[in-house]
Amino acid sequence: GGCKAGGMTGAQPAVASPCISVCRMQEATGWCEGCLRTLDEIATWGQLDDAAKRAILLRLRPRRQARRAVQGVPAHAQPVLHAQPGQPAASISPGPDGPAAPLTSQGAA
Repeated sequence: GGCKAGGMTGAQPAVASPCISVCRMQEATGWCEGCLRTLDEIATWGQLDDAAKRAILLRLRPRRQARRAVQGVPAHAQPVLHAQPGQPAASISPGPDGPAAPLTSQGAA
């Protein structure tokens, strides 16, 4: 547990957790397979202020690009999926190029 964050702080909505309920740590990278955060980033998320959460979210983009490069799929060929809080990953709409392939650890160590 501990991946989900929610609630409101002040007048602005809280920064939503990037957790998509695919919580498996990858040994090779140290990142969660679903949200691409490290264990430290996941464990401290609930105690961080919005600025620190946004800083973590900014680190996720190059991690997504690195994952795509390892998978051998050009970044422009993969649809960008945006899950809404509480929306199961399976219900995310496909991108303009058709349905997205599920993430698998295709022989990765």
